[in-house]
Amino acid sequence: MGPKRIAIVVLAVTAAIVVVISVIVGAIVVLPRANRYTIGTQPGESASTAPASSLPNSPAPSSTNPETPTPTRQMQDLPDPVLAAASPRVVPNKAAVTAKIRAIKVKGVGGAYSGSVVEVGSGKVLYAHNATRGYIPASTMKLLTSTAALSILGPDHTFKTSVVSPKRGQIILVGGGDPYLARKASSDYPKRATINGLARATASRLKHDKIKRVSLGYDASLFRGPAWNPRWPGFYGDQVSRTSALWVDEGRVGGGGLRYRDPAKQAAVTFAAALSKQGIPVSGIRAARAPKSAPVVARVSSMSLERIVEHLLMVSDNDAAEVIFRQAAIGAGKPGSIAEANSVVRSELTRLGIWDPGMTISDGSGLARQTKVPADSMVKMLRVAAGQKHPELRAVITGLPVAGVEGSLKRQYYDDKSLAGRGVVRGKTGTLNKVRARAGVLRTTDGSILAYAFLINNPKNEFNAMVWLDRVTAAISTCGCR
Repeated sequence: MGPKRIAIVVLAVTAAIVVVISVIVGAIVVLPRANRYTIGTQPGESASTAPASSLPNSPAPSSTNPETPTPTRQMQDLPDPVLAAASPRVVPNKAAVTAKIRAIKVKGVGGAYSGSVVEVGSGKVLYAHNATRGYIPASTMKLLTSTAALSILGPDHTFKTSVVSPKRGQIILVGGGDPYLARKASSDYPKRATINGLARATASRLKHDKIKRVSLGYDASLFRGPAWNPRWPGFYGDQVSRTSALWVDEGRVGGGGLRYRDPAKQAAVTFAAALSKQGIPVSGIRAARAPKSAPVVARVSSMSLERIVEHLLMVSDNDAAEVIFRQAAIGAGKPGSIAEANSVVRSELTRLGIWDPGMTISDGSGLARQTKVPADSMVKMLRVAAGQKHPELRAVITGLPVAGVEGSLKRQYYDDKSLAGRGVVRGKTGTLNKVRARAGVLRTTDGSILAYAFLINNPKNEFNAMVWLDRVTAAISTCGCR
């Protein structure tokens, strides 16, 4: 077959294909709209010929009521709902909830606790046991500190670490109280400001100004008063750093449990090393006070306060809690001291309707055993944070670890009697010697949203106290307590 004949055959085949495609497209175009969008039509069935009463979501036509609207073709095109309609909010029965809690018996755990459970929407008290008596809250105190800081400063607030230059060739590293300023960037979430990033920005500006060498001062004066809370025993040195407005990696030595005695000075040493790597040698390091009029050379910002709160609650971070405790005082226009922070937090919790006469606070992290909080105040705080009137407090709820999944609750809820709480209960833990506490929110089987707090002091068996907390909160989560 010659080339000419081959070309003729190819053209003929192409023309035939075009004709077939045209016929198919024409058939599709003229198909009824209902056929093309019908869900679940089986072979041999035709949705276009089915009576209107058999179509999904289509009411039967009425011959007796002319005002009944005839279903439009658009209505007929809608698929069936995928999700069931939300059930109305249920307020559990108080006696039923109480019975659930009292049914949990664990050896070595008696009545030496403050407990409260409320329905979040209505505020109805569903359980109360020594609810207005102050008990040592341990780390659940971080919830109250976070609430006050968020209320005063706002969730979008950030803390700045700056480098200023009072005169040519002299710079001062100024701490702004960023609790999570890190030495270098990492893939961890949330993203942190870094001393290396600040050094790069500083070096770039200095090189632009043709400055080749600098002396370095450091200023941590934002926080006043003692860096170590006098209520803390000395052996807490592996649990919390000396609180400073300027530190790197929370003042930890190599990221471990050991802490630097002077976190601000160590931050300056770290910054100087990073600056030298950028080609700007540092001739000396000393403590200094930055003049307010000194121009800013470079600056980095912390993550937002709501991210800080979520992270510190998730991992129960003592250091970050103490920093935002003092930041609350500064946000209220007071010096960043322990005494002023105590006063400001109390005032803010009073304004929010959370403070109770049975409360005393001594720090932001809950390490001080002199701090006393009743369970009633804890659930009030959780209800305020979960409510609609204070969206600025939402991070207090979103930062609560999920039982059996993350944070300080990751390894909890492991036995048969507490498994029901996994993935359902959210809570902040509290642990000190002879103290076990839990406060948070949960959704019950019947759809209720409850806030709870249980603060156990002096249990006969501390491990069993933890087991009891797991089982009690899991039992409440299974409530169909109408």
